[in-house]
Amino acid sequence: MQSVVGPVERCQAGSIGARNVGWVEARNPAASPHQAGFINPAYLLAFAAALAITFLSGCSRDGKPAALKFNTTDITGASFGQSLSLNDAATQQPRTLADFKGKVTVFFFGYMFCPDYCPTTMTTLNAALAKMKPSDAENVNVVFVTVDPKRDVPAELTKYVNAFNPKFKALYGTDEQTAAAAKEFKIIYQKAQIKDENTYLVDHSTQMYVFDPQGRIRLLVRHEAGADAIAADLSTLLRS
Repeated sequence: MQSVVGPVERCQAGSIGARNVGWVEARNPAASPHQAGFINPAYLLAFAAALAITFLSGCSRDGKPAALKFNTTDITGASFGQSLSLNDAATQQPRTLADFKGKVTVFFFGYMFCPDYCPTTMTTLNAALAKMKPSDAENVNVVFVTVDPKRDVPAELTKYVNAFNPKFKALYGTDEQTAAAAKEFKIIYQKAQIKDENTYLVDHSTQMYVFDPQGRIRLLVRHEAGADAIAADLSTLLRS
C-alpha cells in the first residue's frame, strides 16, 4: 500500500524548451513568462492532502491485472481517474475514457503557453514512442489535456500537439469540464503571475497517467522520468 503525491510545479522562466519558445512568442508575444517565484505552500499542502488519503493497492486475484514490474509508479487499482468528459481539439467532438480503450493511453495535463514542463514532457513522450517497436508505438495514445481552455483554442491546440508528434491528441472543455477532469485525476492548477486577462502563467501538476488497453488506470509517471523508462513501461503494458 502506498500513497502517491504528484508534484505541483510553477513554470520557470529560463528553462524554456527550444521548440516551444518560437510557438509562444509567435502566438502571443505578450505571453512570455515573467520572473518565477515560489509556489504557495498552502496550495501545495492542499494537493498533498488530496492525494495522501488515496491509498493505492497492487493487484489481486479478483480479476484485476496481474502484478508487473515497472520503472514508474504502479497505481493499479486506484479509485481516481475513472471518468472524463471533454472535447477532441481536432474534431470538436465529445470524448470519454471509453474512446481510448484498445490502446495504452498516456494523459498529461498542461497548457499551450507553458514555457518548460509541458514542452519537455511532450518531447520526452515523443522520444519514448521512437524507442519502441513501431508496431507497439502504433498502439499508444498520447493525450494532452489543457488546463487553460481560455487561451488554448481547439485549432491552435491541435497544431501545438501535432508539432511534437502528428498522432498526439488534445482535449479541451469548458472551465467547468476542465475543473471536473482535473479533480477526477488529482490535478491541481491555478493562474499565477497574472499581468492581464491574457498574460499569465499556470501552476499545475506535472505527472502523467497511463491507462492500459482495457481502460484501467495503471501508472503514474513523474515529469523527470526518462524516455527509456517510459518506453519500457508502455511496452510492458501492451504485453500484459
